[in-house]
Amino acid sequence: MHEPRNPRPGTDLREHAVHLLTQAAPLAGMGPQEARIVVEAMRPLHLLADTLLFEEGDAVDNDYMVLVLEGQLRAVSSTGLPGEELVISVLGPGSLVGEMGVVDGGPRSASCTALTDVKLGVLSRESLVELVEAHPAAAVRLMMGLSKGLAGRLRESNRRLRTLSQVTRALQSELDAAHAVNRRLLDAPKS
Repeated sequence: MHEPRNPRPGTDLREHAVHLLTQAAPLAGMGPQEARIVVEAMRPLHLLADTLLFEEGDAVDNDYMVLVLEGQLRAVSSTGLPGEELVISVLGPGSLVGEMGVVDGGPRSASCTALTDVKLGVLSRESLVELVEAHPAAAVRLMMGLSKGLAGRLRESNRRLRTLSQVTRALQSELDAAHAVNRRLLDAPKS
């Protein structure tokens, strides 16, 4: 996989977006013409550092995804404990963010904040539907790439869940053994 590159001075940001889209891991294989069609369906967005892009649980205005063109975003999820959060990832140029929102419109599963000033390409669900109608081949390639990326994350989550389950079973066995020793000590005749 090629490393995303920053645009050279004078290089059109749209062409940079096309390059990044064709190099994005789940979309590898998308040709420049298809990527150009997708980029044309996007609108640009510039965020300053420390700006919240979207918040975990947002159920309004959540039907879009972004392509990071420049800068870095941080994706975090709450741990359920007050004031604690889990950094899911730091995302740079070529990263796609918010794909689940453009697909299902459900509440955001994580919060995403600009770590640096960022330039993004935003694809709304409405634009995606128009893309499906006007350029079905490009839309299918995009959706297959998004599906591949989501499937990869689901597989990784399943792997982590299995590992967590194994650790939990091992800890439970240790606790059961410690409990048995404690019970024997408590039940032992006192001399």
